[in-house]
Amino acid sequence: MRRFLLLYATQQGQAKAIAEEICEKAVTHGFSADLHCFSESDKYDLKTETAPLVVVVSTTGNGDPPDTARKFVKAIQDRSLPADFFAHLRYGLLGLGDSEYTYFCNGGKIIDKRLQELGAQRFYDTGHADDCVGVVLDLGLELVVEPWIDGLWAALTKHFTSVGGKEEMSGTLTAASDASPRTDPVALELLHVESQVELLRLDDSRKKDSEVLEQSAVNKESSALAADFESSLTRSGPPLSQASLNIPALPPEYLQACLQEPLGQEESQASVTSVDPIFHVPISKAVQLTTNDAIKTTLLVELDISKTNFSYQPGDAFNVICPNSDSEVQDLVQRLQLADRLEHRVFLKIKADTKKKGAALPQHVPEGCSLRFLFTWCLEIRAVPKKAFLRALVDHTSDGAERRRLQELCSRQGAPDYNRLVRDARACVLGLLRAFPSCRPPLGLLLEHLPKLQPRPYSCASERPNPPSAALIGVPSAVPGITISPRTTNFFHLPNDPSAPVIMVGPGAGVAPFIGFLQHREKLQEQRPGGRFGAMWLFFGCRHKDRDYLFREELRHFLKCGILTHLKVSFSRDARVGEEEAPVKYVQDHIQRHSKQVARVLLHENGYIYVCGDAKNMAKDVNDALVEVISKEVGVEKLEAMRTLATLKEEKRYLQDIW
Repeated sequence: MRRFLLLYATQQGQAKAIAEEICEKAVTHGFSADLHCFSESDKYDLKTETAPLVVVVSTTGNGDPPDTARKFVKAIQDRSLPADFFAHLRYGLLGLGDSEYTYFCNGGKIIDKRLQELGAQRFYDTGHADDCVGVVLDLGLELVVEPWIDGLWAALTKHFTSVGGKEEMSGTLTAASDASPRTDPVALELLHVESQVELLRLDDSRKKDSEVLEQSAVNKESSALAADFESSLTRSGPPLSQASLNIPALPPEYLQACLQEPLGQEESQASVTSVDPIFHVPISKAVQLTTNDAIKTTLLVELDISKTNFSYQPGDAFNVICPNSDSEVQDLVQRLQLADRLEHRVFLKIKADTKKKGAALPQHVPEGCSLRFLFTWCLEIRAVPKKAFLRALVDHTSDGAERRRLQELCSRQGAPDYNRLVRDARACVLGLLRAFPSCRPPLGLLLEHLPKLQPRPYSCASERPNPPSAALIGVPSAVPGITISPRTTNFFHLPNDPSAPVIMVGPGAGVAPFIGFLQHREKLQEQRPGGRFGAMWLFFGCRHKDRDYLFREELRHFLKCGILTHLKVSFSRDARVGEEEAPVKYVQDHIQRHSKQVARVLLHENGYIYVCGDAKNMAKDVNDALVEVISKEVGVEKLEAMRTLATLKEEKRYLQDIW
């Protein structure tokens, strides 16, 4: 059987699920896939691999490869490697990402670009799947992933035919070379620009598709449209309720969970598998920064790290490991009819008769942990169920109507309902089990489909090494301590040259790292009274001046002392503003208002700009404002302005820490 190597890098399980789907389908197309995670480096060797390579890789953080690929990426980025290091390698790559983030699919692009630089050549065009879901279709799965997988088999067949028949591969390789990404300094960002153009085209086609669907609906009975509006998680109306369904194949079950009597041993969060060291640190102080009538509550939490080996510098962030709530854990085990076995130890093994190829025990489940510990510290029980999970639940549901509805939600025809009622509504496994009472899944099935509990990154709001502070939302003041791990950004730091001017954009809690920047600059100026320091701009925004103006007194102190050269504050919900603030609503409005100064700092004074905060709206709006500023002040077209911003990013002078 024709063999290929299949590697995946996943953060929350999506890339792994897609790789497993490829592995399952390979057999029916006459191929054999060796499936491994990138982190399992002892099970594969790309330096000697002769079979074609298929890669599925997601994107995490601000455009980074997943943690499971960190070691691999570091190894291939070694600049001492020769240009023909992977010349023997033929590969196809599928990148996963979210177009709401600036560095779309960058995890895959980083690996793709470096493989090319080391001589590897594609036998199949790279795919970029968008995890941002549209109204009509699940863009990632319906429009990219499934067609990419469907086309993979023909590409593999062509590759093996060419190699097996000793045919010249120059035609294939030339085509692959033509599809290679550019390697000029702004290649990655221009790839992002191009992907945005593709998305615009896609949006346009979706609008056309939507218009066709709307016209079709108008021509049908109005009752069908009315029934659609009445659909809910547990019921549908015509035409879906009467349609023949295309449902995904049943994913093979592979985990068997056994519960044993408790031993009474103490358990620690440190037993959860983690790439980084884990520290349990006490909370020395928690102060509410917002008023009680603010829309969002923000706390400043000070952590005592004096007894830990935890170091950081301004701009770094750390992960807070937040356990699932006791009440939700209790409700879930109650629904699974395991409430009386919460303290029992969980042991997993691979089912002897499983048809799942490459089945492996989940690394994030410690052997012999209690059921309570498992659901509290190991599993993301609030994760939105994937369609494969819904399909698996069908076979553990006894009620016919409930089975049909679950089939609809995971089917191609039910994609709009899935998007609206499951994904957009942030449904979770507990919500599904409540909605479908006849569904009785075994514990092993949940462990197969629930991803690892993900830590939540927060920016340090302090320059002082002890204690750090962080702007945290929703942390109860009664908690005596929290579990953290370092998460160095390796890029979101002040320039080495303090004379370089700095622009900081941080609305809401995004201001947190800039407090550390300003504290650091204050200390530097105290140490070097005659030193030369560049201007520091801060564009801050919040909803109401009197409710959520974070660090107001600290910012005014920095402004008065000359540490902060310019403070521009906007209030999006206030009818009127104070004397020192200009009448604008958002930070991007202030940036455009001061376009000449911003352009001068970035284009003529070799300055730096830092953006921290919301990725979905703010970061995009700020980026658009910067395009407008450069276009206006330099007198160039918007495409050229976008290229200029891409160059700033490549030079690490336009930096983002967004979520």
